[in-house]
Amino acid sequence: MIPDPQPSAITHIRLLAGHAGDGHPVFEVLPARPLRSGVFELEGSPGLVLGCAAGDVLRAADDGRFEVVEPGENWCIQVPGLGRLGPESFAALRDAVADLPGLAEAPPDLRFAVVTVGRAVGLPTIERVMDTWAAGLDGVEWWFGNADQSVCPA
Repeated sequence: MIPDPQPSAITHIRLLAGHAGDGHPVFEVLPARPLRSGVFELEGSPGLVLGCAAGDVLRAADDGRFEVVEPGENWCIQVPGLGRLGPESFAALRDAVADLPGLAEAPPDLRFAVVTVGRAVGLPTIERVMDTWAAGLDGVEWWFGNADQSVCPA
């Protein structure tokens, strides 16, 4: 077998999620496809970073700051774990969004979850599914991680 001389089309970029209490930056590393120098198509929705979703085209700087130069077709829904997510509640979330169709993902420790759903599904449907799921869990919150894009043309 001859190895493929082409580099992988997927890389990872580091985006600024905010700052810790001591002022140090907090980053999230996400899969992305390079399009040109400093411009990437995001391949996964962030669980911590606000303002973007899988499918968005971003201009990313070395310091982790970014701007969405072309919104994609997805909503990013973020669910902080805060010790409230367990394997059963995450499985219920995964099942609840599968029919939208949507994709729920989380790290193994379930410190957060992220859901990617196409914008075509519509906000009322997504909100109904997420609210129904969260109603059965004490203190669980969720929000649209890229809601500020709602006025951008898709």
